[in-house]
Amino acid sequence: MSFHEVALDTTFELVNGVEAELFAVPGKVPLFMEDRDVITDLEGEQTVGVRLKTVRNQAWYIPGCAKLTDNLKSRLQDEALVFFDGTVFENDEMQRAKVGVKTGTRMGHIAMSGEHGSIIEFSELNVQRKIYVHINNTNPVWNTSSEEHKIVKDAGWEIAFDGMEISQ
Repeated sequence: MSFHEVALDTTFELVNGVEAELFAVPGKVPLFMEDRDVITDLEGEQTVGVRLKTVRNQAWYIPGCAKLTDNLKSRLQDEALVFFDGTVFENDEMQRAKVGVKTGTRMGHIAMSGEHGSIIEFSELNVQRKIYVHINNTNPVWNTSSEEHKIVKDAGWEIAFDGMEISQ
């Protein structure tokens, strides 16, 4: 195995027939790099998405994202397939479930719901297929009979699952 340094916003061949491009998305540094003042919406090399492209198709994979900026929205506008950060449904769900003290925002993740949540933010982007990934175990969308699951499905989102395969 060999490793090669890649730069943001530069296309490279990931494997034969698949190009990739890493791009910055708002997020935060890893826990071990945090100091007293935690900034959760930095844009740089600490949190990235990837555009995957073949001769026929293109997909965007963004498993961690603190907010949808105008720049990110313009990248995703009118795209066919986006995999996006589904860590939490509500910003404070880990606190309410008493499994942690951090909010989604504090961890550098946008909530699915709420005024600036990904459901509303994506509603204006005309993305054909939207799939939530990186879903926390506290997120109620895992429960297929929950109101939150219904909200996500009614908004046109899919929930990724282990072994999921995509054909386009």
